[in-house]
Order: sequence, then structure tokens, then C-alpha cells
Amino acid sequence: MKVLNIGSCNIDYIYDVDHMVRPGETQTVHNLEIVSGGKGLNQSIALAKAGVEVYHAGLIGKDGMILRQALEIHGAKTDYLYEVEGPSGHAIIQIDAHGENCILVYPGANHQFNEARIDEILSHFESGDLLLLQNEVNEMPLIVKKAHERGLQIAINPAPFNEQIKDIPLHLVDYLILNEIEGQDLTKETNDFKVLEALKVNYPNTHILLTRGSKGVLYTYQEEVMIEQPAYKVEAVDTTAAGDTFIGYFISGLVRGLDMEETLKLASRASSITVTRKGSSSSIPTIEEVEK
Repeated sequence: MKVLNIGSCNIDYIYDVDHMVRPGETQTVHNLEIVSGGKGLNQSIALAKAGVEVYHAGLIGKDGMILRQALEIHGAKTDYLYEVEGPSGHAIIQIDAHGENCILVYPGANHQFNEARIDEILSHFESGDLLLLQNEVNEMPLIVKKAHERGLQIAINPAPFNEQIKDIPLHLVDYLILNEIEGQDLTKETNDFKVLEALKVNYPNTHILLTRGSKGVLYTYQEEVMIEQPAYKVEAVDTTAAGDTFIGYFISGLVRGLDMEETLKLASRASSITVTRKGSSSSIPTIEEVEK
């Protein structure tokens, strides 16, 4: 199984603040870091650090060398990372004194995908390979349809959640990985277990994973028994890449052929390490750290 991630690459501007900036407020920050990020890039790096051979397909501007280097340094393959006109995507990230984050994302080059580019990328993959997606690139409905036609398994993290999610044929997706807020937005339910039930009804052939921060993760598939994996107790410093780490390590468990309970434990352990460190892709642990 080859793993392809068609995903975003962003230059992250990370600001340490006392609290999230309120309307009309000016606040002095304690520190600024400029690093590589984006849900796509972070998840590819998580996969690579988990020992998976992952191909990252993405678009960057002339300012995006830091993004290519970050992927390659950590072992992700960049055969399908293309330079286009205009600036790379970037994100403005506030991290408060409790480790919580607030993020603004400018898509930039990430929104320059077209049908010809998608066809060229997918032509290198075949039935049985796995495609990972987030919602930070354009042409998502087209990518899902074409990947399904080629027989690829599809895992999607519909974040950030917006109205365009409703245009994506989620019934074609094999693994739907979303957090509590995204689950509530998609189903209009407020209870986690009702969210899962609604998702099972709407997508009966899809593996559903609902990540719940400090409460852990819920998993269900068709009529199989629901699995509840608790979170590991740690002192959170920065939650920026926690979800991306979980997803990367979850996919790695599938690639390694682990059963679902072991896969969820592996992903949860990795994610718990990430939140104890500052940064985005730099905070993601290696498989050796997770196993230790």
C-alpha cells in the first residue's frame, strides 16, 4: 500500500500570548516563531515520523523552500510538490498561557489545484493505495470522486469545517476522522454519541473516528462494537499539531496491519507526546519515541 497525501503546506507565524486577542484589543506578544505547517504538511510529517513511506502532493510559491525542506528532512517524498505563481499558504497562530490555540489561515498556493494537476498526481497510484485529505486545498469533491474511481482507499479530516464540506461526497470515504466541533457542525447534534449515530446513518460504509481532546477518541464502524480510547494524562503546552499527529499515526497503524484497538492506542500515545511540546511539525514524535 502506497500512501498519498494531497494536502496543504503553510508557513506558520506562531505568537505566544496571554489570551486570545479580543475584538478591538491590541496585545503585545511574548514570542514569535516562523515555522513550516499546514494540516497536510503536518500529517505527512507525522506519517513519515511514524515510519510510513508517504508521498506529499501540494502546491507552494517561490517562498516555499522552507516547506519542501521540512517535508524532505523528515522523510516525506516530494515528487508531487509543485511550485506555482503567487505566495505559499500561511497561518497566523495564537497560543495562550494554557496551551490552547486560535488560527487564521490564508490558502495561497494551496487553492491552485486543477483537474489536470489532480489527474497527473493520481495517475501514479492504484487500487489499494490510500489517499489522505484535509480541507485546506481546493477541488476536494473532484479529488474524492477521481480517487474513488481509481479504487484508492480514502481517509479525510474535514478541517477546517466550512460550507464546502457539504459538496464533498463523504459517502465515498473509507475513514472519516473529525473532532467534536466538526462532528456537531456536520450532524447538528450536540452529544458525542448522538453525533456518531448520525454519522453512521449518513455514511454506513465509513469508519468513523471522533477525537475529543482530553476525553480521548470514539471509533465506530457499521454494527461493530464501539471503541472508546481514553486520552493519556499529560500537561499540555501546545495543542497545535495534536490532531495531525493522531491522524498520521492512525494511518500508520492501518498500513502496519494493527487491529483497531492497537491503532487507536498508538495514535493516542503519539498525540499525547505532541501536546507536551511547542511547535507544529517539530512537536511530532518519532515512532521510536512513541514505542518507548
